[in-house]
Amino acid sequence: MTRSTRHLGSLFAALALIWGLSFVAIKTGLETVPPVLLAAVRHDIAAVVLLGYALWQGRTLRPRTRDDWSLILIGGIVLIGAHFALLFLGQQYVPSSFGAILLSLTPVVTPAFASTLLPSYRVRPHELIGTVCGFVGVVIIANPTPGSVGGRLLGVALLIGSAVAFAVGAVLTERFTSSLPLVSLQAWMTLLGAAILHAVSAGLPSERLGTVSVGLEQVAAVAYLGIVASAVGFLLYFRLVSTVGAAETSLVSYAVPAVTAVSGWLLLGETLGPVTVAGFAVIVVGFAWVKADVLRSLRRRHAGSRSYHCGPQDDCVVVSGNAYATRE
Repeated sequence: MTRSTRHLGSLFAALALIWGLSFVAIKTGLETVPPVLLAAVRHDIAAVVLLGYALWQGRTLRPRTRDDWSLILIGGIVLIGAHFALLFLGQQYVPSSFGAILLSLTPVVTPAFASTLLPSYRVRPHELIGTVCGFVGVVIIANPTPGSVGGRLLGVALLIGSAVAFAVGAVLTERFTSSLPLVSLQAWMTLLGAAILHAVSAGLPSERLGTVSVGLEQVAAVAYLGIVASAVGFLLYFRLVSTVGAAETSLVSYAVPAVTAVSGWLLLGETLGPVTVAGFAVIVVGFAWVKADVLRSLRRRHAGSRSYHCGPQDDCVVVSGNAYATRE
């Protein structure tokens, strides 16, 4: 193994660890902080860090084109506002690992929305098979027996909505090309998303500042979510995308649930039953079907091909559990 390969492996492992632990941090914060408010504060911190990093790097910050503004609006409203509101609301009702597992459904459902929202895109048979497998996996995880109706199903439904919101947002961004550097675009998306989350939180009767009780654990959880999971995770993510490509980086989504399951067991005393594990396995099979072309290309690459090109037919939309930028 070369030094470069070891370095990339370390980055991949670090990103999986950071995003895997983020779901544990969410559960910790939710113990005393209302969910949408927690999501808003997380993105307040992330926006400040990302804007500061963009200024430090001397990156252009001012949006110049209609596409810039369109991407900022889609990112702020859909990829962050809707996605994270539903994610944090749903995470109240289920173990931390459920969030990581159900968000791994996002790449599986993306082709279905691409076929509707992108005129030039056509769903291929193997993508349809993969999408069906993904939803079968969700049904297994939800385990909709007569005795299970209640909080668990509500949590699963909200998390599915979160995955769908991200998939829709990711597809919509494919219509536009930004003139801004990615870190600047991400910073504006995050800032707008934080404002939207604050507005949603203020409009929910259940989210009142009087109900907030913040201890050291909650402060640490919010700081971790805003600085490490969002800002640092974003920078690691794009370092990997620029080095190995979007398709290979997207595979981190399937390492994250394992990290979350182990950390949830160690830190929160959560357990994963065999039914949930089986459901996740079916989702992974669905991902393999959806990304069959990309995975074949990756195998050829590692078998000795000198270059890899992610063309229009490779469907290289990257949708990871906590990654909300969608362009290389």
